[in-house]
Amino acid sequence: MDTITHYIDRFISLIGAEASLSNSLAKALVALLAAFLLWLIVKRILTTLENKAVHFKFIQVRKELFAILRKMAGLLLIWLVGVLWIRLFQLTAIEKIFHAVFIVVAATPVKSFLLIVLEYLERNLVERTETALDNIVIDLLNKFSGAIVYATAAVIALDVLGVNVMPFIAGAGVMGIAVGFAAKDTLSNLIAGILLIIDRPFEIGDRIEVWSAPAGSASWGDVIDIGLRATRIKTTDNIVVIIPNNEIMTRDIVNYTIISSSIRVRVNIGVAYDADIVKAKALIIQAAQSADWILTEPAPKVVVRDFGESSVDLQLRVWIKDARRRMDTISYITDTVKTLFDENGIEIPFPRRDITIIDRHAGQPLRQKKDEATP
Repeated sequence: MDTITHYIDRFISLIGAEASLSNSLAKALVALLAAFLLWLIVKRILTTLENKAVHFKFIQVRKELFAILRKMAGLLLIWLVGVLWIRLFQLTAIEKIFHAVFIVVAATPVKSFLLIVLEYLERNLVERTETALDNIVIDLLNKFSGAIVYATAAVIALDVLGVNVMPFIAGAGVMGIAVGFAAKDTLSNLIAGILLIIDRPFEIGDRIEVWSAPAGSASWGDVIDIGLRATRIKTTDNIVVIIPNNEIMTRDIVNYTIISSSIRVRVNIGVAYDADIVKAKALIIQAAQSADWILTEPAPKVVVRDFGESSVDLQLRVWIKDARRRMDTISYITDTVKTLFDENGIEIPFPRRDITIIDRHAGQPLRQKKDEATP
């Protein structure tokens, strides 16, 4: 920055710094016009480069890269014109303020450019490595890049203004301790969020159990965002449940898709005691094989789980391609098995009680016996 202002001073000395106010105004307008023409040239060059660079993978990933470059070039030209005007009109009192404001404003395109670079590294470098350390570093930089850039810009701006930032840093440390005690729950969630990024019990898009879902609604959903304070999960009822990270770290996490999208589904089916068990098993297997999303390897399997009060309890075990079709599978199997059982005379029992009525006045031990069903 000092080098650039040095060249600006030399340029002003060449054109004559002792000029009158009217001449200074004329030179300022000429400088503004020159900057505008230079901006048109830079814009045209960047547009040409953008059209020719469409074949580069980095440009395909983030097409707004050249928009950020245009913004940065425009800010640089504004800064040059501003410094030139300040020197022409000898407004040295506001020069440091102008530099400080420019540094803070320039932090926004710098942050956007940094995010693009991080995304490019995440898509190309991180995926080629086997260690999880680089994934963690990229994730943390994505989360904190904005705070880092703006904090750095603020410190540089204060230094340009001649403000000693060390007392502010020391005061911030003391204030941080006080805020830490006052907002321990928030800090706990922030720490838990960092641990979630490091430990990675689930990723965005994974399907997990939601223990805090509203009563009567779906109890599982897809992770749509992992923030520093809370994690957002969209259930199959299209309800977004926001769970503090500290609560997630203290609970068991059931992740259906962390290893693969295939899971095993169990469907309980009861048949009457006098039913043909072999035939019932064959019909259940037939129902499972009629669904194209149910895998044939491992093959569907039916086992006898237990002898219930009024039924033989069978269980169908099948593997499906997509864990998100678990409930669809249970519903489809139940409907299809019911239809096949009805067509083939396999009874699905309901609870039955035998009631015996004794007539004590007549002295007969057994007066009447009947069956009463309670579906």
